[in-house]
Amino acid sequence: MDFQLSEEQALLRDTTRDLLSRSYDAESRNKIIDTELGWNREVWSQLADTGILGLGFEPEEAGQLEIMVVLNEVGRRLAPEPILHGALAPGAVIAEQGNEAQVQLLDEVAAGQRLLAFAHLEPGNRTLGTDVTTTAVQGDSWALSGRKNPVLAGDSAQTLVVTAALPDGGTGLFLVDAEAGALTRHPYRTFDGQRGAQIDFDQTPAEPLGEAVDASPAIRNAVIRIQSALCSEAVGAMEEALRLTTDYLKSRKQFGVTLNKFQTLTQRAADMYVSLELARSMNFYAAMSIADGNLDPVIASRAKLQIGRSGRHIGQEAIQLHGGIGMTAEYPVGHYTARLTAIEHTLGSTEDHLRFLSEHIDDHDLARL
Repeated sequence: MDFQLSEEQALLRDTTRDLLSRSYDAESRNKIIDTELGWNREVWSQLADTGILGLGFEPEEAGQLEIMVVLNEVGRRLAPEPILHGALAPGAVIAEQGNEAQVQLLDEVAAGQRLLAFAHLEPGNRTLGTDVTTTAVQGDSWALSGRKNPVLAGDSAQTLVVTAALPDGGTGLFLVDAEAGALTRHPYRTFDGQRGAQIDFDQTPAEPLGEAVDASPAIRNAVIRIQSALCSEAVGAMEEALRLTTDYLKSRKQFGVTLNKFQTLTQRAADMYVSLELARSMNFYAAMSIADGNLDPVIASRAKLQIGRSGRHIGQEAIQLHGGIGMTAEYPVGHYTARLTAIEHTLGSTEDHLRFLSEHIDDHDLARL
């Protein structure tokens, strides 16, 4: 299996890294996430100009590997722009399921002129399935009723891609105007500096995305793609957290010598590196499987499980090895740990994925000696 990036993918990585590095350091990011919007519209426009906001809309041009490359750089800089949740993830659903008129909305998304959000998760629903309690009813037109929370990027989205139970069974996909009168959203800031919203639908007018049929396979595939992209972002955050830690051990002195002279501390840093490489390999595995057309929820859960374990280990060790400075808001390592924690609990926690995988043990042959 070839784990080397192509020339085009390497160029995309370098372009994204340069753009985000010029836009953010620890201080400037803290200022941006404290604003009401929580991200920078100028950076959003630059992302659109480089074609990043349209990745995956035309699979023959770019796919999950390109998204992996970009999200890795997003994690490295902790960029707060909702690239995944406000553009790439819901945009891919529209590209796959929408009719000709609906797909044309993606031109505005890729140009940075329209923000989307994927409204699928619901309060208290910790399963990895597609069943939802939000309902769709057809009269003169379709209307939705129910509650979605958390809806990441839902605080500023203009168009929502919503999952809802159909009258005849199954789960359908609908487009909803976020400014509709029969819709209430309660925006909030998450503990890692991101933005989201609780969105309540009360007979809210909706338009079926494509046909009003059971779209459970498409919803499952969308969740798998988002899980893979989150894994990619987490790997970037882990890489930077480890770099910050090793640099600190090389510069911080105690008893007249730098901390990297203490064998126990260097061994702990080496263990962090092992966790990073385990996460990196599973991230590649998940993204390459999707790129090959194999959207397997078991593979996605394996990757998410390892990324969750590695992220928790690296985040906790990074703070421990930094000492008191690691807990301060001014220093970035705590923010990386917060983001890794949020990713671990998005679309299934480590425990959820472990439970899911345990239910599929019988799918494998038993090895006997």
